[in-house]
Amino acid sequence: MNPPPFVPYLSAHHDVWAVVASVLIATLAAYVALDLARRVRQPDGRVHVLWWLAGSITMGTGIWSMHFVGMLGFSLPIDLGFTAGMTFASWIAAILASGIALWVASKADYGWRRLVLASAAMGVGICGMHYIGMAALDMAPGIEWHLPTVMLSAAIAVGASAASLLIFKHLGDAAREHRVQLQILAAFVMGLAICGMHYTGMAAAAFPAGSVCLSAGELQGTGLTTVIGVTTSLLLLGTLFTSTVEARLQTVAQRLARSLTETNAELTRANHELQQRAFTDALTGLPNRVLFEDRLHHALLRMERANQLKVVERIAVLFVDLDGFKPINDTFGHTAGDHILRSAADRLARLAGPSDTVARIGGDEFLMLLEGVRDQADCALAANGVLRALNEPFSIMGRQLQIACSVGIVLHPDQGSPEKLVSNADAAMYAAKRAGGGNYAMFESSMGANAAAQLELQSDLRRALELGQFELHYQPKIDGRSKRMSGVEALVRWNHPQRGMIAPLDFIGLAERFGLIVRLGEWVIDEACRQIAAWRAQGLTMPVAVNLSVMQLREADFVDRVERALLRHGVPASLLLCEITESLAMEDFKSTQRTFEGLARIGVFLSIDDFGTGYSSLSHLRQLPARQVKIDRSFVQDLEGQGDARAVVDAVIRLAHALGLAVVAEGVETQAQRDILMQMDCDELQGFLYARPMTAAALLDWSSAQVGRAPLKKVS
Repeated sequence: MNPPPFVPYLSAHHDVWAVVASVLIATLAAYVALDLARRVRQPDGRVHVLWWLAGSITMGTGIWSMHFVGMLGFSLPIDLGFTAGMTFASWIAAILASGIALWVASKADYGWRRLVLASAAMGVGICGMHYIGMAALDMAPGIEWHLPTVMLSAAIAVGASAASLLIFKHLGDAAREHRVQLQILAAFVMGLAICGMHYTGMAAAAFPAGSVCLSAGELQGTGLTTVIGVTTSLLLLGTLFTSTVEARLQTVAQRLARSLTETNAELTRANHELQQRAFTDALTGLPNRVLFEDRLHHALLRMERANQLKVVERIAVLFVDLDGFKPINDTFGHTAGDHILRSAADRLARLAGPSDTVARIGGDEFLMLLEGVRDQADCALAANGVLRALNEPFSIMGRQLQIACSVGIVLHPDQGSPEKLVSNADAAMYAAKRAGGGNYAMFESSMGANAAAQLELQSDLRRALELGQFELHYQPKIDGRSKRMSGVEALVRWNHPQRGMIAPLDFIGLAERFGLIVRLGEWVIDEACRQIAAWRAQGLTMPVAVNLSVMQLREADFVDRVERALLRHGVPASLLLCEITESLAMEDFKSTQRTFEGLARIGVFLSIDDFGTGYSSLSHLRQLPARQVKIDRSFVQDLEGQGDARAVVDAVIRLAHALGLAVVAEGVETQAQRDILMQMDCDELQGFLYARPMTAAALLDWSSAQVGRAPLKKVS
């Protein structure tokens, strides 16, 4: 058999720079494709579609440009050119292949079945682009193809597609700091694979000798290669820039969104915390007076709607005050007192029904709002439950301590108007307390008169400061050694225009209860400083002691106010002595210590009043910069008849002197009391034996009348 005749072929040649340009374009296109693969995963559907369309066109154009630049760098010994129609068709094929790739990449997780199908579809698209582009060479005779090489190029196209999809899938999981390096490496590998497919396909083509390119006069030339290469590169770089900017903007937007979310969460938490502080009691977590009054208002509205035709619903307000709480708080300290208040709050809360409200309104006072009660019997049943619950022992510091409570009850609409329910329950509670405590009392109209009087007195008290109805009376203190006046104590009196002179016992408690004590105390200090200055102008140097409230000690700028009063009247600080009772000083020791240290710093003398009636450790006493203690009058009154009282007073005087403190005994009314105190070496004495409290003018006359009066000394 004769061998087939030899057919000569035209020798083909590839321009090196065109090959390099095609590889670079393929690598850039792959890099942009990898970047676009992340963009098309946008959760926003509209943004996702826009990126998919733009990405398919850009990526397809990049791959097609690589192919076309490579084709333009291909040469034969004859003139070549490409038909526009087939070239355009190859561009469309590249875009379709890119669209498939980005559509699959938009799914964050895809299995092997989808990967195989997508890789095959992409491979067909890439092969279609290449061989349609080759068909743009209108050759006569036609191109002869080496089938095994064509199959190899198709396999490379499918393999490159599968590799691209796998890289799309896993590149997003790479650490951010290594992502750019990995993306460059992956792009270079993908670019080589795409170029490998292209040049393998080119190697499958053979051009018989004597072939003529019928499309030689159409698309061709080095200039066209440059234009396509530059234009495509600009398109790819522009897309990459847009993608990068959009990614940065998206990152900033996400950061802002997170910041806004965190800020909103913080504002929500802060708002919740403010509401908690505004409407709940910090110690017990119960509603405070503000929240209680709001719930009472809504309960009254609901009851009013239900009772339009006849009374079918009633509400009750119970005012609960703990009996015996103060002695325990004084004896065992503030921590023990807080424990009892929290435990009492828990017990009351457990007694309340789903629609009831338990509130702490201050100190050891609680309010209960009971809805849906039928009559007084229901109220009595609830009050007895409260009495039993609070009568159970409290475990404090390993001890079982027992207190009781007094409960005042008001039933609405049977007893009292809506706006007076709390004050009427308060009046009933005081009636129960006056009856001995440990029981309850229903409100009666006679109690309302007393409550009304208290409200009227409170209203007058507010105006008294503005109208100048208060005045100071002064009680002398006598030096135990020289028997001469060594100073005075300022005692406030209320000169009421209708009721006459009102003693502190009748209005100080009211001022503390309704928040007026701070203003009143500030007036007392200012008036005392004014009087000291007036006496000095008359040649009398008179130290003055004033009593402080624990409310004043808690004022952050209290020391500054005292200092301003001294400066305003030009008074030496050593002529002002501030007294606070032992029980109040120990009730809030930190506030007392902070304020006493501040007063001592500006030179004000300090004294512990009613010493021996409260609970104070030597450790606490040593920490306070006090100069003086005052023995309570209850010990002084028992000096003559009770040996234990004499022992206590003697011990207090010895202890005070050992600590470097001066001692004042108040309530001295008899010669015998004075003699006993003098034998015990008491430093100063004060009481009716010497003089009653008097006005400033009367004190000046009294001091002038004293025989042998010498210049008065300062408190030491």
